[in-house]
Amino acid sequence: MPAPSHQFHRHPATPWTELRISHQSCYSYRLHAHAQYSIGIVDEGETLFLHDQGPEALKAGNVVLIEPGHWHACNPETSQPWSYRMLFVQADWVHEQLGVSALHFAKHALNEPAISRWANQLCRPLASDSTPSDIQSHTQSLMDFLRQLGSPTQPRTDPPHAVLSALQHLHSNPEDETSVQALALRCGMSPSRFIRRFTAITGVTPGAYRLNLRLNAARHLLAQGQPLAAVAHQMGFADQSHMQRAFKAHHALTPGNYAQATH
Repeated sequence: MPAPSHQFHRHPATPWTELRISHQSCYSYRLHAHAQYSIGIVDEGETLFLHDQGPEALKAGNVVLIEPGHWHACNPETSQPWSYRMLFVQADWVHEQLGVSALHFAKHALNEPAISRWANQLCRPLASDSTPSDIQSHTQSLMDFLRQLGSPTQPRTDPPHAVLSALQHLHSNPEDETSVQALALRCGMSPSRFIRRFTAITGVTPGAYRLNLRLNAARHLLAQGQPLAAVAHQMGFADQSHMQRAFKAHHALTPGNYAQATH
């Protein structure tokens, strides 16, 4: 069996995109959310796609569409290897290009040959010698794809006031070790009631929510070439090994592997 491999491609002419190519992965992801729009295609094998519309079994050729902030996970069926590609597209860029406040995908998993062929083209790395015409063609195709499959919508409404203060603090200071008790106090609740309310609204515990924010920020800093130790310290991890374990659980590779796999 071939060894699993992961590559990340970013082209300097399209800094708003990052392409992940994973081969022969058996890794099971924890529930997580991205800050970007995500377009994925299964190349080989099968996986179980967990998302807010229910678990769906995916096979080669199936396409997934995920909005920013939507919790999900893809885990291989029966621990057999699968291969996939995922294109991450910066949300602010999408909104500016399409003149919308947000996009909503009616379906998160698609099994349509025409859409599969389109996603297959989008999820290919741009060559280093791509011409301006190549870049423009890819960008236009990406915008057309999102325009056709996404519907303009309003951003998610502010969460109930019950946990708004806690969410604002977590987003502004993901590196802080603010305790659950302190977050609960901000919201005028007991810790146990706060955890129940927060989980009911967001779908995850306050700790899982903060960890996801930290890891997304760490990934952004690593992509900029910042040292692992500095990123771990900046994002509030106890040490580099702590960040490494959490990063691998969410992204199926270590922070060092991610930095090395980026082109």
